[in-house]
Amino acid sequence: MIVCGDDALAERLAAELTTVYRERVTLVLPPARHADAAGRARSWPLSGPVQALVSRMGGPSADDGADRPRVLAAHELDEAVMAEAGVREAAAMALVHDDDETNIRAALAARRLNPRLRLVIRLYNRKLGQHLEELLDQAAALAVPGLDPEALDTSTTVLSDADTAAPALAATAIAGTSKVVQADGLLLRAAERTPPRAGQVADPGLCTLALLSSTTNDPSGEEGSDASGEAGPTLLPDEDTVAAATGRGTVVLQAVTHTGPPEPAGRLAGRGAPLGSLFSRRLRWSLAGLLSCVLGLAVATWLTTENAHPLHAGYITLLDLFAINDPATDDPTARQVLQLLAGLAGLLLLPVLLAAVLEALGTFRTASALRRPPRGLSGHVVLLGLGKVGTRVLSRLKELGIPVVCVEEDPEARGIPLARRLRVPTVIGDVTQEGVLEAAKVHRAHALLALTSSDTTNLEAVLYARSVEPGLRVALRLYDDDFATAVHRTLRATHPQALTRSRSVSTLAAPAFAGAMMGRQILGAIPVERRVLLFAALDVAGHPQLEGRTLAESFRAGAWRVLALDTSAPDERMPDLSATPTHDGSPRPTGLIWDIHPGYVLRPQDRVVLAATRQGLAELLGRHPHPSPRRAGS
Repeated sequence: MIVCGDDALAERLAAELTTVYRERVTLVLPPARHADAAGRARSWPLSGPVQALVSRMGGPSADDGADRPRVLAAHELDEAVMAEAGVREAAAMALVHDDDETNIRAALAARRLNPRLRLVIRLYNRKLGQHLEELLDQAAALAVPGLDPEALDTSTTVLSDADTAAPALAATAIAGTSKVVQADGLLLRAAERTPPRAGQVADPGLCTLALLSSTTNDPSGEEGSDASGEAGPTLLPDEDTVAAATGRGTVVLQAVTHTGPPEPAGRLAGRGAPLGSLFSRRLRWSLAGLLSCVLGLAVATWLTTENAHPLHAGYITLLDLFAINDPATDDPTARQVLQLLAGLAGLLLLPVLLAAVLEALGTFRTASALRRPPRGLSGHVVLLGLGKVGTRVLSRLKELGIPVVCVEEDPEARGIPLARRLRVPTVIGDVTQEGVLEAAKVHRAHALLALTSSDTTNLEAVLYARSVEPGLRVALRLYDDDFATAVHRTLRATHPQALTRSRSVSTLAAPAFAGAMMGRQILGAIPVERRVLLFAALDVAGHPQLEGRTLAESFRAGAWRVLALDTSAPDERMPDLSATPTHDGSPRPTGLIWDIHPGYVLRPQDRVVLAATRQGLAELLGRHPHPSPRRAGS
């Protein structure tokens, strides 16, 4: 595996491939980051099973650098550097520079050097990424006659760190955890459950993923349980094991949903818009009063005029109202009084009609402007920052139907047009200034997501929000790991009953990029104590462990378990179930069934979503984790 980048995402991706997937990794970085990255790579811990395997083989200890990535320094990522990194023999290559043009140039060169190379490219533009995927896959097919990209697992996957981090950030606002995977538009989380008390029924979720070695509650904000037990967690247990494991916590798979108050309507002056969105309440009452007066005058004219038809009486009243009737100088006194009253009502009606016209015009003018937060809004998510990450998180929260209020200092920020189009209430102002968070109704909010690009701004906003509402759930984006650890511990100690989470976009995005490098079938990974569960989408054909077996027979405890069945037609299936929207942002239909009968027989044309351990998935895919190298001469 080759990883090329210039920021923290490259290092964290290399660490993910090294420590989770146990792959040989070459990391190519600019010279400015080379020395520091090489030092950090030497500190990456080897997992327990890997270190035990190294020891049994007589290999070096963890301090000797076994399975550590090879780190290269390069000013420019040209063909010579790629050749030195071993691109011709590599299985996959990730291009995660912050500059899109650099990644595109390197991808074209890498495809020429190795048509069979699996490419993972970091791009923010979805539409450009779709075209680039098609171009590079066609180039691979033309370079080697008869090359089948799917059969040889050759693929080009374009990802955005903002896109891949958005689901976890959205899940943090809803459920307080980032242990989530994405499958066909559905967010799934691994939720830890403490042992049920006597007479209490445990929540099974979609299925039980693991039994914990020990149990911890989460009053202080810690995620996960302590792996203090010697045996460690039991991954993918069968029903008998779960029933017999009394007193142990469990990890269950759940769908992330929003259970808060319904989102208020966002339309103002579109088709089917209510009358109240065009005219103010005071204006509606004024119009109703004047219309009642006119109706009363019409009835009085009808009653006081002999042989008058009701319609004629109404017509006469309207003529008097608009001052286009002849003066009633020769008519009875009652008629003259009614004409004077109608004229007075006409004078009152003129400014009311003018106000109605101005209000309607103002409503249509502001239909494309940013909304202000409604007065009675509560249970919403306050989102700070509408940059790359904030824009994707906003889109994801709206897809889940969660009410959002945005706060952004720059009126020309990337996400402002999206907020305007989705009719999301937005406050323009510096979040560090007094009154800005109050305008976003933070005191009645469900959660606060601080996603600006400045660590200090995020921290200041969170501290101020906690002073307004001490129990508010907060998640802040912090770049520096050491700073994030200190902030998290301090906030957790200061507000032990409130949920505090600190998130790094590169940390959240690295698992998705690593999964794409392993192949498009990998949807994501969820840590369980010191072990990892992988989620993958596999075609049943070619896997004797699945093909022709019932769902119950295909389950192997501790190795893999089928979770869902893809019912879409083979020619309509998306190659990557983890990509929820299409590249142009339009929705697509989903076809996953999660409640499958145990007696269902898996057919060759089926595609399934399964959870597996690393060893189990390696067996299904016919590949094995890379063993640690022996010592020279051993």
